[in-house]
Amino acid sequence: MSEKSKGASPGDQFAAAARNTDSAPSSMEPRGDALARKAMQTHAMAAAMPFNATKPGEHGFAQGMAPQPGATVEPESDLVSASSLSEAAPSNPKTGSRATPGVNTTIESLDRVRVDSTGQRLTTNQGVPVSDNQNSLKYGLRGPVLLEDFVLREKLTHFDHERIPERIVHARGSGAHGFFEAYESLSDLTRAAPFQEAGKITPVFVRFSTVQGERGSKDTARDVRGFAVKFYTDEGNWDLVGNNMPVFFIQDAMKFPDLVHAVKPEPHHQMPQAASAHDTFWDFVSLMPESTHMLMWVMSDRAIPRSYATMQGFGVHSFRFVNAVGESVFVKFHWSPKAGTHSLVWDEAVKISGADPDYHRRDLWERIEAGVYPEYELGVQVFTEEQADRFSFDILDATKLIPEELIPVRPIGRMVLNRNPDNFFAETEQVAFCTAHVVPGIDFSNDPLLAGRIHSYVDTQISRLGGPNFHEIPINAPIAPVHNNQRDGMHRQAIHRGRVSYEPNSLAGGCPFQAGSQGFVSVPARIAAKEEQGKVRAKPEKFAEHYTQARLFFDSQTAVEQQHIVAAFRFELSKVTVPAIRERMVSSLRNVSEGLAAQVTAGLGITTLPAPMPKAIAEAPTPEVDVSDALSLMARPGDGSIAGRKIALLVADGVAGESVMQLHALLQAQGAVPRLVAPRIGPVKAADGVRLDADASMENEPGFLFDALALPDGSAGVQKLAADGHTMEFIKDHYRHCKSILVMPASAMLLEAAGVPTSLPGGEPDPGIVAGAGGAEFEAFIRCIALHRHPERETDPPLV
Repeated sequence: MSEKSKGASPGDQFAAAARNTDSAPSSMEPRGDALARKAMQTHAMAAAMPFNATKPGEHGFAQGMAPQPGATVEPESDLVSASSLSEAAPSNPKTGSRATPGVNTTIESLDRVRVDSTGQRLTTNQGVPVSDNQNSLKYGLRGPVLLEDFVLREKLTHFDHERIPERIVHARGSGAHGFFEAYESLSDLTRAAPFQEAGKITPVFVRFSTVQGERGSKDTARDVRGFAVKFYTDEGNWDLVGNNMPVFFIQDAMKFPDLVHAVKPEPHHQMPQAASAHDTFWDFVSLMPESTHMLMWVMSDRAIPRSYATMQGFGVHSFRFVNAVGESVFVKFHWSPKAGTHSLVWDEAVKISGADPDYHRRDLWERIEAGVYPEYELGVQVFTEEQADRFSFDILDATKLIPEELIPVRPIGRMVLNRNPDNFFAETEQVAFCTAHVVPGIDFSNDPLLAGRIHSYVDTQISRLGGPNFHEIPINAPIAPVHNNQRDGMHRQAIHRGRVSYEPNSLAGGCPFQAGSQGFVSVPARIAAKEEQGKVRAKPEKFAEHYTQARLFFDSQTAVEQQHIVAAFRFELSKVTVPAIRERMVSSLRNVSEGLAAQVTAGLGITTLPAPMPKAIAEAPTPEVDVSDALSLMARPGDGSIAGRKIALLVADGVAGESVMQLHALLQAQGAVPRLVAPRIGPVKAADGVRLDADASMENEPGFLFDALALPDGSAGVQKLAADGHTMEFIKDHYRHCKSILVMPASAMLLEAAGVPTSLPGGEPDPGIVAGAGGAEFEAFIRCIALHRHPERETDPPLV
């Protein structure tokens, strides 16, 4: 034994042993270097947890209602939690410093991933500067391309893999950032973070979408619209994933694949795209009478919204609010646009789809860029289990709504969308919404359709986004701290410090520990159930009533809206090639309204009205409400603003420029978007010398893209407009689509040439046509625009 070994202390021996990773001495000495201190402190922390103190709390119903926080031990120093003691080595630009205690920096704002290449040279993905981005590497000027050209291979390989699978439904979407502001504290009802105090701000990202069409389909298809809101709350992300209609086609998630297969393009020829007017859809829904209520909504003007900014949103299902002491109530969510709920007419929607398939996406983007921020009010219908039991319908049935006459909608906050995404793919396309994403204070009901969505959305995102770590994509990352024992998987971003990835543990002092009752706790009894009941595959008896609320919706519409529903059924069913399916659908409509069924039958050339479809329930319960004004679009005109509306001011050489620019200024002051539209874009020579510069042409911006039309004064200019066939189409479309038209004196002849009357079919003056070129007439025109449309001029078929 050497002199050095002979004199070594026990602490020195322990220091040497501590350098091994496959064994350790049987006793610990509180001396030595950093490795020895780490081993000693780890031993001490583990020893301080001789057993799992939370184990008894895992048993019994009472314990389940009030789970306890996990046991933890404070380490003596940060040596214990380190993955490696080398984290204290001098840092460099790549490694940086050690992880900040208790912090997950992957949740910082999107600034951490924003990129600006201004003034920067081109590089590969590895940061290697690219000398030539024009030519591949060859052996000689005319020689073969060399396999060693890693720049070419990287560029092509990335390009070949740029696309990801699109969503099966809701593939075509548009998104925006914004915020939610609570009006008041709802702590008596829920402990959900966004609703804890008046004025509390919660960041949001919203994605609007169509349901049926593929990613490149048109915006203005007759379809349900998705209205999904991701709340980045203090306690994690809450996704309120809804639609612009409060009900759905089916009652149970078991039927969801069947519904989507039926409404999607038919598999043998992949037609039609983004449309329900085909055999398989109507074959399916005509055999599913519970779809009837939803069909009323989809055949109504709700299915062709004017814009995302003028579209309602609904959570569809019944959810739960849960307060801090575990008391719960049912809740349904409603989004109401400040600008009112407005729609297109069918002819307009069809024409827009050809001229601008990005119509809704463009409108949302342009409103936000112009500072005309879309704003929505969040309202709730809150009700107890006792109230739910007394309803004539089942609140777990997604084909039913709760009339506002039974449970009024209570406004609880507002949402403002004030920032467009920096990158469509990174944000709008990669954002992942999941109904399973709830926070403490929000819980599920036993709605069987909701239960399937809780599974299906997560499962879909795993497939779309390449694995289970889609939550680490920046747009999906919460602003609340993320600490768990999930590791690895495709595209993992987080680099976790320490050696522990399981719970319970003592080697990390029990961390991360379960939050106990401060975490998410499911409501113990989500709906009353008798003890003798067992697990079954069946529906409650109230689910068997399929027509009462469809009748309620139809009867609550104005006469004009009812005619639109008739026309929608007529169009859709005329596309069906199997007459028996048409007749079956009409037989179902007889259970909603004999008048509706008769009009649809006449429009389809069916000579004999088919017998009413047999009902699934012999004695339907008496409904509480027969007519609900809140279900009509006309009951939601908005705040009267014309902000964001696009107004066409037709001009040509020789018009009176001063009156045009006076109107332009008035409209602009109201937040509207007036556009000078001429036969060609560019300078227009006004008769009075006023400078006019047309930024749109009648060729590139057809009339149906605008919300209102102003025809100019000035005989010479009007004559030039009269000689252009586009002008007549402009006028006819505005008239047929019931939009406001301002006619300055010289343009009266344009109306006559277009065959447009200034009076209604009954002889009364048309309130949507304003004649004159003065301030009073301009103000009257603005008031007309605020009404959105003048349906009293509508006829079927159209007169013009």
